[in-house]
Amino acid sequence: MAKKQFKTESKRMLDLMIHSIYTNQEIFLRELISNASDAIDKLYFKSLTDENVHMAREDFRIDISIDKDNRLLKISDNGIGMTEAELDKNLGTIAKSGSLQFSEENETDAHDVDIIGQFGVGFYAAFMVADKVEVVSRAYGAEQAFKWQSAGADGYTITEAQKDTVGTDITLHIKESSEEADFDKYLETYTISSLIKKYSDYIRFPIKMDMERSRPKEGTEGEYETYTENETVNSMVPLWKKNKSEISEEEYNKFYSEQFFAYDKPLHVIHQKAEGTTSYQALLFIPEKADYNYYSKNFEKGLALYCSGVKIMDKCADLLPDCFSFVKGVVDSEDLSLNISREMLQQDRQLKVIARALEKKIKKELEDLLLHSREDYEKFWKSFGLQLKYALYSSFGGERELLENLLLFTRASDSKLCTLKEYRDAMPENQKYIYYAAGESAQKLNLLPQAEAVRDKGFDMLCLTDDVDEFLMQILHSFDEKEFRSISGGDLGLETEEEKKEHEEKAESSKPLFDFMKEALGGKVSEVVLSNKLKSHPVCLSSKGAVSIEMEKVLDSMPNAENAPKAEKVLELNGNHPVFAALTNAFSADDKEKARQYTDLLYNQALLIEGLSIEDPVAFSNAICALMQ
Repeated sequence: MAKKQFKTESKRMLDLMIHSIYTNQEIFLRELISNASDAIDKLYFKSLTDENVHMAREDFRIDISIDKDNRLLKISDNGIGMTEAELDKNLGTIAKSGSLQFSEENETDAHDVDIIGQFGVGFYAAFMVADKVEVVSRAYGAEQAFKWQSAGADGYTITEAQKDTVGTDITLHIKESSEEADFDKYLETYTISSLIKKYSDYIRFPIKMDMERSRPKEGTEGEYETYTENETVNSMVPLWKKNKSEISEEEYNKFYSEQFFAYDKPLHVIHQKAEGTTSYQALLFIPEKADYNYYSKNFEKGLALYCSGVKIMDKCADLLPDCFSFVKGVVDSEDLSLNISREMLQQDRQLKVIARALEKKIKKELEDLLLHSREDYEKFWKSFGLQLKYALYSSFGGERELLENLLLFTRASDSKLCTLKEYRDAMPENQKYIYYAAGESAQKLNLLPQAEAVRDKGFDMLCLTDDVDEFLMQILHSFDEKEFRSISGGDLGLETEEEKKEHEEKAESSKPLFDFMKEALGGKVSEVVLSNKLKSHPVCLSSKGAVSIEMEKVLDSMPNAENAPKAEKVLELNGNHPVFAALTNAFSADDKEKARQYTDLLYNQALLIEGLSIEDPVAFSNAICALMQ
């Protein structure tokens, strides 16, 4: 029979598909197996209404065989097959999909019928690894089989052939390997079985091939022999399509371990089936521990994405918001719009709908975990709490509704973790603000001079120990109509009106002293003030403006820190402390040198309390020694 030319495109188009549309060669096997599954689906669909089919569901299969000597890889199915006209129409026209046409012509609600193929280019992926492709097919209801044969874009032939059973055999003549490409691997049983597990593990029909196994050699000791056994390579039924009631914890753990190469057990499992305008099934895992590279730029988020049991992407990042990037799992949907290569998703409404639904589901599951399994949630928080904080901060509060109630902070009174709601519910009626302190550890924060005044009023405070915490507080600003207030900031609202009036009068009378001290410190502080938050301590540092002292520390630790903004430091003095009386006496006696010395000592003392370095430790030491003489 004379060679026919492809009806739509030239060699250039075929080259484009082979080299550009598909980014990796191994996709060819997924496409051919998907096509075989489509063919079986069509015949199975027909068997539901045509009693002449004489085939039950368990009779359908896909067979794969390898002939290394002749460099042949064969994929066979007992599906509906193709007539001569269908071979010409479906394989002679690039991008012609028989599956799509079948779906359009046979609308049905039967859930057991699933046509994977949407495009006709998948078959031509075979030419990435084969220099010649043969297709022998016998259509259901036909006596005569036909062979379609092509060596590439120069054309194809269709001739009569002999085939005893209905279905299609696709034989690939695998290319010779070169320095640039290894094609020999596609003649190895291990490679083919691995690709099946990777991409086609959940095809609904058994994929069978001869597998080499080893066993003790009969009549010998310590000797083994190799034998071949025809085995089903794929799992067929994915775990996420089973009913939750049928799945044990061990099965979930095994799936998690095998699919994500995890050594730990999942902290929580989310198994969801959603139906509606966009239907999908999801099996998600919240890990107990973060991956070693989770908080690095090398970490790649995303869920494994399947379309009708065929893996499309290892990690679809668009399915997860950054705040929930720690979630592992799979999503399977029949409603996704794939691009021409079936490798990538088009950014369509269905994908966005699924992503929004997953976001809500994950949030709800975390809230339930927080409410009903506090110990597990705190384990989760230890590993991934920082991610939630960063996500909330980086969105400038945009994720507030999603994440606010999931945050945990250490409570100063008992060093236990609490939510913002738990803190708010425990506040006395007369407490104006939600108080917090930021620093290295809860233990050290409890020792801050400012914390004493808060405790004396019977108020609790939150201890913020992560770098992002104070930045986050500024973005959130308040919770449940209560403003966040740093104990190292300005007015803490602890004074009565009478106390406030007395404080203002004393501060006014001390203004000349404070002006002197500010000048003596040479611009190191923006103000010297009489404190309304100190009890037993003589001095502390606070700040005003957008940048706190703790923020300054964080910014100074970053690259290009020389340009980082600095905190406007305020030196606060306890007017009821003996040290303040000594300072006042020295200033009143016009002993400016002693007053200046006291000022330096108090300033350096305040720096040390805040965990800041003093400029001249030697001078500080000498000044202390001078006072002791």
